[in-house]
Amino acid sequence: MVPLGRDEALRLLGGVSLGRVVFTEHALPAVRPVNHLVDGADVVIRVHDGATLASLGAPDGTPGAVVAYEADLIDPVSHLGWSVVVTGYAHLVREQAALERYAARLRPWVDRPMTAALRIRPDLVTGFRLEAARAASSTGTAAGLVPGAPPGRAPGAA
Repeated sequence: MVPLGRDEALRLLGGVSLGRVVFTEHALPAVRPVNHLVDGADVVIRVHDGATLASLGAPDGTPGAVVAYEADLIDPVSHLGWSVVVTGYAHLVREQAALERYAARLRPWVDRPMTAALRIRPDLVTGFRLEAARAASSTGTAAGLVPGAPPGRAPGAA
């Protein structure tokens, strides 16, 4: 497990379109799968009027609702890949030109007009890459082996 720097984490996040937004609903954590794009360092998702996510957009001049956004790309067989979490404040996008630009790049999953976009400005970007174990060193400890133990047997196994 290798930690990712902010720039690499945002680059990886920009390479996928599916993620999960985590927010508070009725004082409890809630999660929704959504598609996204990365615009600079911001994560942008489309929402429709009346959606719970649309209510996260705070009025101008306020900090906004704190949300987390997570996306990953992990192979289910090899268990290799990466995961990124962005935590920050969510604001509704109000500029018409930006809304039109996002509408052209983000496709809704449901047959419902997406009338707004939510921009998450990250305060914290964390992530990690799951990599294959390095080749065993001369002592065998890099691969989790105990010196002198037969291959494939757990330490202390009879």
